[in-house]
Amino acid sequence: MANHTQDITQIDISEEEKDKLVADVIRSILFKTHQSSGCPIKRDELTHLITKNYRQRLLPAFVINEARSKLTSIFGYEMRELHRIRSSSTKQRHSSQQSAGELKSYVVVSKLPAEIYLKYVENKENAHITGFIFAVVSVVHLAGGKIPSESLWYHLRRLGLDENDENHSLFGNIKHTLESLVQQRYLQKEKCDGQDSNALIYALAERALDPSFNEKLKDYIGQLTTTLTEIFSTIEILFILNRR
Repeated sequence: MANHTQDITQIDISEEEKDKLVADVIRSILFKTHQSSGCPIKRDELTHLITKNYRQRLLPAFVINEARSKLTSIFGYEMRELHRIRSSSTKQRHSSQQSAGELKSYVVVSKLPAEIYLKYVENKENAHITGFIFAVVSVVHLAGGKIPSESLWYHLRRLGLDENDENHSLFGNIKHTLESLVQQRYLQKEKCDGQDSNALIYALAERALDPSFNEKLKDYIGQLTTTLTEIFSTIEILFILNRR
């Protein structure tokens, strides 16, 4: 408690002012997470909210840390920092232009036990989006972490998802749905090296490389492999029986 009081003294605001700022940040985080379907929240946006009426240098870090703590203790969410991966085509160009601090962003991740989250929190209406994310990331993962856009679309077409379909019954515009995975930082787009400057590569981004997501992805691929094995075994048995 002594350290807490000392921090408040250092940044020269009252407890009431601090609590209001923390509440504003939490409200903004939850709203942006819901509104943008889980897209990362830029630290700069939170800093601007805090410093709109205050100029204390230490205040943004203090308030954001308090908000992160309360999100976990009250709502069961972790505000996880993303360390943005630059595409190979832009690393050199930006290396001297921006510091790492300017790239900081956060995503909100549930820390609730899986069975509780599934029962009380998860929106069943978005289950198809979760399935789309796992299907696409699995394809890129199995391709070694990168895949040319035409190859990715080839695999998606085999799943009944065509890049020219703008009115899919579940996903609407398929291209826009894939682009949302880039905005949410599951994927990133890179330009191909070579003669075709318009060719693109999709690569795994921060959220797809996160250890907790990776565990879920491995389970998904394992379940898929098991299901396919069972299907092929059934087909083989039926083929043998039909030959008799």
